[in-house]
Amino acid sequence: MIYSNNPRPGSVKSVSSARHIPFWLDDPLRPSPEPALTKNITTDLLIIGAGFSGLWTALLALEANPHREIVILEAERVAEGASGRNGGFLDASITHGFQNGLARWKHELPALLAMGFQNLHEIEATLERYNIQCDYIRSGEISVATEPHHIEEMKEEMKLAEPYGLDLRFYDRDELQTVIKSPIFIAGLKHSDASMVNPAQLAWGLKKACLDLGVRFHENSPVTKLEEDGHYITAHTLHGRVRANRVALATNAYPPLLKRLSYYVVPVYDYALMTEPLSPLQRQAIGWHGREGLSDASRQFHYFRTTADGRILWGGYDAVYHWNNGFGTHLETSPTMFEKLAEHFFQAFPQLEGIRFSHAWGGAIDTCSRFAPFWGTAHHGKTAYSMGFTGLGVGATRFGAKVMLDLLDGKKTERTELEFVRAKPIPFPPEPLRSIGIHLSRWSMAQADRNGGRENLWLKTMDWLGLGFDS
Repeated sequence: MIYSNNPRPGSVKSVSSARHIPFWLDDPLRPSPEPALTKNITTDLLIIGAGFSGLWTALLALEANPHREIVILEAERVAEGASGRNGGFLDASITHGFQNGLARWKHELPALLAMGFQNLHEIEATLERYNIQCDYIRSGEISVATEPHHIEEMKEEMKLAEPYGLDLRFYDRDELQTVIKSPIFIAGLKHSDASMVNPAQLAWGLKKACLDLGVRFHENSPVTKLEEDGHYITAHTLHGRVRANRVALATNAYPPLLKRLSYYVVPVYDYALMTEPLSPLQRQAIGWHGREGLSDASRQFHYFRTTADGRILWGGYDAVYHWNNGFGTHLETSPTMFEKLAEHFFQAFPQLEGIRFSHAWGGAIDTCSRFAPFWGTAHHGKTAYSMGFTGLGVGATRFGAKVMLDLLDGKKTERTELEFVRAKPIPFPPEPLRSIGIHLSRWSMAQADRNGGRENLWLKTMDWLGLGFDS
């Protein structure tokens, strides 16, 4: 089924009173920000960015060495960026899915899968150890077919995954309708090693754990410049400086402090809606009592999940790029995208016609050409970075943090020896070629969805070159 992109009056009305703030951050339990930096200080390890990447880096560093001095500088508030704006899908994969890992790192895939499973288990152990309450549930994720060619692709994935022992389950139409009722879903493929989480609560729980262990936070303290000063790195903010032995860059989609990183990552804007809580009759009309995460199997796909209080989050489809890596809060709201998402929602769930959306928001994703994270160092090894998670970083950022700490400590580990870690993605070209290529890729993906999944010459060429663009 191909979604119509022409919003009807009912879908437009459904988003008319939505609050333009991420649902996860619109929480009375949101912690107050820590004071901004107003003086010059020193530390052993400085972490720039207090999203998942930065928080996991701080926690893992202290667990390894409780005496390590750590400072985190955050430009806004904890989880204000992608960590508080995503769908809350916490996947075991560190390669942005099995098929991406198979296509790019086949010889390392058994090790990468094992590391991903271990990473998920260690996240679960961390939540228990620090009593982090974040509505975590090991629910699994189901990719749903809306077109016949999706079914063939799912069966092919099961065949490819069989030698690796992945826990996959195929649902035909009747079986899927016992899980979730929609007139357009004709089959499904469940990945069991995936979880759902309230992402903001996870970030706030990690913040509290870090504070309890002695990490110093300074929020509302954007870093304006990094300078190498002999054996140290100095980070400048508006009202103070931090002199550090080592620096971990955890800024992801934000404009990078190292200029060369802008060639490897483009910020693309993703949008999401959250419904009001469903009534018992509305819940009965759609089923979906298991709280599985779902996504449709198109190239331009939606992701959707339920919340603890019975709402539905519905997001994705378009990934919007703005000229020359455009970035800013003014891009986090898009009435056109909100209305398009609402229209698609009611096509998937016509039985929910009349429900309203309480929240509508957007946020930037740090997209790279290989879809999966990459790493590197600067300032003669005193600075490390991890970025490029491309929308699947809720769990993978913890693995990324471990690699950054290996690099900063000069350790040769099983992780740092991986080609997955040592190689860089192919850089994006400069403007205007960057915008032309991305927009052509988006158009080509839409065409493939309308053409039985068949790729045009442009997409085939991009695949051959290893230059991807994910919707």
